[in-house]
Amino acid sequence: MKIKAAILNEIGAQAPYIDSKPLRIEEIELQPPAAGEVLVKIAAAGLCHSDLSVIDGNRARPTPMVLGHEASGIVEALGPYVNDLQVGDHVVMVFVPSCGHCLPCCEGRPALCEPGAEANTAGTLISGERRLLRNQQSLHHHLGVSAFAEYATVSRNSLIKIDKDLPLDQAALFGCAVLTGVGAVVNTAKIEPGSTVAVVGLGGVGLASLLGAKMAGASRIVAVDLDDTKLALAKKLGATDCYNARSPDCVAEIREATQGGLNYAFELAGAIPAFETAYNITRRGGTTVTAGLPHPDKTMALAPTRLVAEERTIKGSYIGTSVPVRDLPRYISMFRQGKLAVDKLLTGRLKFEDINEGFDQMAQGKAVRQVITFD
Repeated sequence: MKIKAAILNEIGAQAPYIDSKPLRIEEIELQPPAAGEVLVKIAAAGLCHSDLSVIDGNRARPTPMVLGHEASGIVEALGPYVNDLQVGDHVVMVFVPSCGHCLPCCEGRPALCEPGAEANTAGTLISGERRLLRNQQSLHHHLGVSAFAEYATVSRNSLIKIDKDLPLDQAALFGCAVLTGVGAVVNTAKIEPGSTVAVVGLGGVGLASLLGAKMAGASRIVAVDLDDTKLALAKKLGATDCYNARSPDCVAEIREATQGGLNYAFELAGAIPAFETAYNITRRGGTTVTAGLPHPDKTMALAPTRLVAEERTIKGSYIGTSVPVRDLPRYISMFRQGKLAVDKLLTGRLKFEDINEGFDQMAQGKAVRQVITFD
């Protein structure tokens, strides 16, 4: 079938993107679902820093590629052997398809699925196939999803069925920002009620972590960012203290205000200075969690003596250490109970043709979470 899709032909475009137009909306061919695959009509697709990091070259992916990985939609057609979905079902997409058979999957860690990671790096579906064509030449998939398009053919393992009464523009955020941010708090760190928490980096994932900390019963939530507007939003969402990281005394002020630091600090900015800030405001015996993804070449210095003598813990968190089929329905339930204000993260709805301008807004720090909505 013929569809319109946003194609990234090469990485490393220069901002402003409204001028360089790294994403070109073109008519391409989408092949129907094969065995174990599903055709989904995209309803909403979120703009995420993981997309931006491919555009600007911080995350190497093969091109040409149809970007987009945080999305919701409606099942349009089923491939052979897909028996647990029906046409018309509403679904949220998950950006690591899990095979269910590799060692991490068998250990209950589908976020670390080895075939899923291999396929995502190669720009294919988990089957190793590509279903996108331009002039009879294959296009790469982004994280098994490629949601910046009117329709997507994806693996059944990339989909979580949801109830039809959840607004689809809000539902899209659960597939990345919420799974990653809330999961970092409740799955990776497993914070206890009454814990003190810091969140460094207040994009969509960072603010979702803040919501997760509030839901989990944190007694104090310190929000840290470079943007005062985002700090103000964090305050509305439950932060007890807010600090602008531009202040040269930011770390010292937080440590003094918290009597030596916090039990848990979460870095969600994807930048080394943010991780250093998070580590330095974690108290003795505390845990620093990072879910940010800086450029792979970036490194930081760490004194092992301090790590040992202060019994520190550093943890990485990918997709919030989640089991999506378990966690996503839980988070939706918490949202419906008023305990997880995911709708407050949605700061803009865009037309498809405004996608490059949307990434300018993100790169400039002017947006938390924007979604492209398809009629």
